[in-house]
This record gives sequence, C-alpha cells and structure tokens, in this order.
Amino acid sequence: MNSPKYAELGAFLRSRRDRIRPADVGLPHGPRRRVPGLRRDEVAQLTGASVEYYTELERGAGAQPSEQMLAALSRALRLSGDERDHLHHLANRPVPVQGGAASHVHPGMLSLLDRLDGTPAQVITDLHVTLAQNPLAVALTGDQSGLRGMGASLVYRWFTDPTARDLYPREDHDAQGRVLAADLRAAAARRDTADPEAAAMVEALLAESAEFAGVWAEHDVAFRRNDRKRLVHPVLGLLEVDCLNLFSEDGRQRLLWFTPTAGTDTVGKLELLGVLGTQDLTADRA
Repeated sequence: MNSPKYAELGAFLRSRRDRIRPADVGLPHGPRRRVPGLRRDEVAQLTGASVEYYTELERGAGAQPSEQMLAALSRALRLSGDERDHLHHLANRPVPVQGGAASHVHPGMLSLLDRLDGTPAQVITDLHVTLAQNPLAVALTGDQSGLRGMGASLVYRWFTDPTARDLYPREDHDAQGRVLAADLRAAAARRDTADPEAAAMVEALLAESAEFAGVWAEHDVAFRRNDRKRLVHPVLGLLEVDCLNLFSEDGRQRLLWFTPTAGTDTVGKLELLGVLGTQDLTADRA
C-alpha cells in the first residue's frame, strides 16, 4: 500500500471516529470531553488494539491492519456495508465474504446489542458464527472472538469438537444436533447458489462426522427462531433460558438474546451472572 493510501486510510478513520458519540457504542460520555466523537483511546479499547497502534493508523504512519482488525474497526465505528468495503480497499485487503468470523455486523444490530446490557446477547450469522457478544454473553457462553475458519461456526464445532457440547446437558445433545442441522439446511437453501461457504461446510461435515451424515440424511429443515434450552454454567449450574432472535432483512445475521424461563430459578441465577461478570469463567469451563 503506497503512502497516499496510508494517509487516506488515516483520514477516513478520523472522519468516522468524529461522527460516533460515546453513547452510540455503550460508553459513558464522561466530564471534560474535548471532542464530540470518540477519542483515540476509546476506539483502541473497542477494537482491542493499543492506543499507540491505532494512533499510527490514523497518522498514516505505515501500520497495515489485519482483516481481523479491519472487522473490529468496522464494528467499533459502526460502518455501513459500503464504508466497510471502502476501508478494506484502502488497506489493500480483500472484502470478506458474508458469514465468516470477519463478516460486517449490521450497525443497527450493534446498536441494539449495546442497549441489551442487562441480558446476555450476541450477534451471529446464519451459519452460527458469533460476530459480537456483550459481556454477559461472554460470561454465559464463553468468549468466541478468537475462533477462525469453519471452527468459528457452532454447527461445525458441534459435530467435530466434543468440547463444544459442554455447555449443554448430555441428554439434550441429540435434540440440539438435530436443530442445528435443520437450521443449517434452511440457511444453505436460502443462500445464493454461487456462495460456496455453506456448501463447503456441509461437505466437510459429511466427511468428518457420521452423526451429522445420519441427521442430514433425514432432510429436516427449519430456521431456528425462538427456542427454549438448558445450559450448564461452570459456576451457576443448570440454567433454563428462552432464546429469542431478531433477523436481518437478508436472514444472514440474527441478534440472539437469552432470557430466564419464567417459573425457574434461572431468574435469580442470571441476576447473579451480572454480579459475577466474566471473572475468567471461561477458564473454569475449559
């Protein structure tokens, strides 16, 4: 990437940062704020980068962001789809396909996610790749931000990685697998036939999992909309939750949030989850 493009990348980031208010991304306004938009340290905090690194990006000093960093910047700065693509072009990075871990998250869904601070919530794709989580979702289901490739999909992990099932009681495993396979079939059918991602996942699962092959052969199909499930938390024990979904217009993304099932002790347990916070509970789960 040449110097003019470095400078243009920095200018574009500054312009997008200036238009975002702290409340738009779930940050307190705070006293003595000298700029109307976000500060550099706040963008760094939202993206998981150091302040020094983000400052280099804005100054056009030669730092070349990875695809993962570009995805994090797109989410933090609430970029539209066109703006996300422009950012990737400026960084000389390929525009990521929809559905992967670097997929662009709909800004409206991110805004809703920021406002769901009292309940576990996350944005996932139709292939069950987690794109964004609030702190309570991390505390409930574990941090999924580091997953890449097919392994970023819960459907793929469910049939290929036994640890992916630890969150669910053993007696619920068969039903959960059938629901995931039926949801995958619906997603694969809805996608454009020129999109190879879902087809590649199905092909890999058929080759790697006899269990998946058996379930897939039954041809069940159903989008997973609202559901009731049981989860096993390493500290709080068994939780009974209702899973609610809000779908994007094209059906490729959904905002998923968990509420306690009425009449169960999960009501009090989820309140305790908020008190516990994340507290490295994922280490206990592992």
